[in-house]
Amino acid sequence: MIHRIVIVGGGAGGLELATRLGDRLGRKRRARVTLVDCSRTHLWKPLLHEVAAGSMDLYEHDLDYLAQARWHHFEFQLGRMDGLERARRAILVAPTRDESTGEELIPRREIFYDTLVIAVGSTTNDFGTPGAREHAISLDTPEQAERFHRKLVNACIRANAQAEPLGAEQLKVAIIGAGATGVELAAELHKTTRELVAYGFGKIDPERDIRMTIIEAAPRILPALPERVALAAQELLRTLHVEVLTGERVIEVRDDAVLTASGRVIPVELAVWAAGIKAPEFLCELGGLESNRPNQLLVHQTLQTTRDENVFAMGDCACCPWPGHPQCVPARAQAAHQQATHLVRNLERRIDGKPLEPYIYRDFGSLVSLGKYSTVGSLMGKLIGSAMFVEGVFARIMYVSLYRMHLYALHGLARVVFDVLGHVVTRRTEPRVKLH
Repeated sequence: MIHRIVIVGGGAGGLELATRLGDRLGRKRRARVTLVDCSRTHLWKPLLHEVAAGSMDLYEHDLDYLAQARWHHFEFQLGRMDGLERARRAILVAPTRDESTGEELIPRREIFYDTLVIAVGSTTNDFGTPGAREHAISLDTPEQAERFHRKLVNACIRANAQAEPLGAEQLKVAIIGAGATGVELAAELHKTTRELVAYGFGKIDPERDIRMTIIEAAPRILPALPERVALAAQELLRTLHVEVLTGERVIEVRDDAVLTASGRVIPVELAVWAAGIKAPEFLCELGGLESNRPNQLLVHQTLQTTRDENVFAMGDCACCPWPGHPQCVPARAQAAHQQATHLVRNLERRIDGKPLEPYIYRDFGSLVSLGKYSTVGSLMGKLIGSAMFVEGVFARIMYVSLYRMHLYALHGLARVVFDVLGHVVTRRTEPRVKLH
């Protein structure tokens, strides 16, 4: 009987895994590979800040799961997993409904597996802060990124059309959290808002009217990265006149202001929550599997969950041991990519009845894009004993190459080459920022 591999979650790691398993096992009918995701399309999550700022058109970079499945010999099932019956080796998938009418398209169903891989990623953690869910936008999905961009454009249209002076909160943006997403978004917004007002918003002076504030509870920005990277990024933000408030914990988000524990009241029209992550809530005690406080599934170094050898977890939703470190493997795109590569080999060994090999995380460093202004980061991580600081053009090339590596894993070399050439041509004939 053909081995059934079910992968839940079509993010960077899950889609790479489904694609490569389909090519290696599905095409030869050594396994039936099924990918389950609640969205119809995939976008590399590190690009969401560019969608939010308007410098990237979502529909030029998203990938249809059905098409990818057809090209790479796996099956795609549209739906959201909401239960697990380990004894029967079945996942439960909630009904899928039409987004506009609410009509049921696909009824509630079960999908059976021999090997299950959970790769549902992570979501923003607002820590229960009052008003955060109602008044701040997270950048977890393309829909949220597009929503922020529409609100940004509408704010500029409204400000340009009104006769009275701007209110204290108008055209003010607060970014809560100074991790990579928050810092990258601030730099990208600085660029795109200045390009946006050039398209007929003559009453708006971007240097005077558009203000951005980054609010971080930790003592410095980019707390997970080396201090030298953080200092370089903060210096650039200073030259862009982005206000950076560190050591400030947000205690409430209102529709026109952000309040901090020190008593600050920061008037804002748009707020983005980019502080902290957690795995989706449904993973907590899913099928009796062991999870931690941020809802991550606990796994062994083979990426098998601690209570079921037939269930694997990878990426941001997994807490995998990191030998020599007190914490688990960090939730980064590079970790998900490494784990997908590792699982391709390990699942083939599992089908062949061979023992599984442990996954060892290799830290290749981190890069932070500051839009057209610069890119800073550290390379090689702990592989060479210390991190190598990089910035400027070389760092930008390395940053862009990360996305190209993702495309290469999904499509191969030819598609990547044509994608680069096409991007060069279209950037000469299209607006630099989305106007809708």
